[in-house]
Amino acid sequence: MRTSNNRTFTETESIDLTIGSFTISTLFFVFYILSNGSTTLLVVASPFAFSALIVNAIMLFHLTDKFIQLSEQRKDIGIKILILLSNIPILFLYYSIAIRV
Repeated sequence: MRTSNNRTFTETESIDLTIGSFTISTLFFVFYILSNGSTTLLVVASPFAFSALIVNAIMLFHLTDKFIQLSEQRKDIGIKILILLSNIPILFLYYSIAIRV
């Protein structure tokens, strides 16, 4: 007889990563706007943007793997994937505004 597993997916690192990436990128964006488009700030922010992209991609692959493996917890994992992916349109908005400054 198969036992139903109703536990939730308790991994919180993806949420922490999403909030951290959003906060730091928002700070860089605000500083960039306040500095009237300083190229020095772009030089500082570029390595962060590249590393955030890599780390978020690794987390997305991790969550996708867990989504496939843990069929009972797919709803929780799917929500975490959507939260992680929510940074993409926000960062695209920041990029399009920064290009116009």
